[in-house]
Amino acid sequence: MTLKSMTGFSRAAGSHETWRWAWEIKAVNAKGLDLRVRVPQGFDAIEQDAKARAGRRLSRGTCYATLTAQRDSAAPEVRINIAALVALQEALAQVPVSDGLRPASLDGLLAIRGIVEVVDAVDGEETMKAVQAGALASLDVALADLVAMRETEGRALQAVLAQRLETIARLAQAAEDCPGRKPEAVRERLARSVGELAGAAPMLDPARLHQEAILLAAKADVREELDRLVAHVAAARDLIASDQPVGRKLDFLAQEFAREANTLCSKSNDPALTSIGMELRVEIEQFREQVQNIE
Repeated sequence: MTLKSMTGFSRAAGSHETWRWAWEIKAVNAKGLDLRVRVPQGFDAIEQDAKARAGRRLSRGTCYATLTAQRDSAAPEVRINIAALVALQEALAQVPVSDGLRPASLDGLLAIRGIVEVVDAVDGEETMKAVQAGALASLDVALADLVAMRETEGRALQAVLAQRLETIARLAQAAEDCPGRKPEAVRERLARSVGELAGAAPMLDPARLHQEAILLAAKADVREELDRLVAHVAAARDLIASDQPVGRKLDFLAQEFAREANTLCSKSNDPALTSIGMELRVEIEQFREQVQNIE
């Protein structure tokens, strides 16, 4: 299965008769799903449908979908007001024509305001419905291309995350095998600490010192943290193998990883174990940064 990233870009165009349009979609990271659709005047009727279509294909990220549409110039429609022209002719017929006044010509009558009207061609309802349907079909193409791009990026991220998890698992095993965690090493450190304290303060009760040393050793034990790190690695591997949106779950797991690594470092009283814990923290932070881009 393939993860999907939250980033991507796509473009799809179409046309119908004198209309041409194009969708551009840009997606970026976000905690949830934020769809922002912009359409030009005359396409308001498809805005909600466009959002619904995007919502069915995407589950996370901020998505900007912008539609641009242009209508090619069409031959204007010429309308002659026949009724007004006839009325004007009848009125002129009542005017006596003298020697210095010539009868009205047709071109003169047509030049009178209101007789001839030139109007831009207007698309009918059926044409606009076809244009809007075509625009939505182009949106589906753009969304499919966007999803394909996010899947391509997701495959690359999946490989990176798998490598990070492998490193985290290796470091957890190194912490498990750290010589400083061996019982004999712990006993040696405790004996040395008790001896130093007893020598510095002879009046202290050796039995009490021994008891306190055991308590300190218990507090410094990182067995639970290592067990949880191993469990988190297994859970993360299952998630990145899923075909469902898992970005939020992986983000939560990354926080849990960081918590265990921080606790391990704070509990550690062995330099080698502390060094491993610091490496874990660096690797987990890089894992977390990559997870931020997963849908």
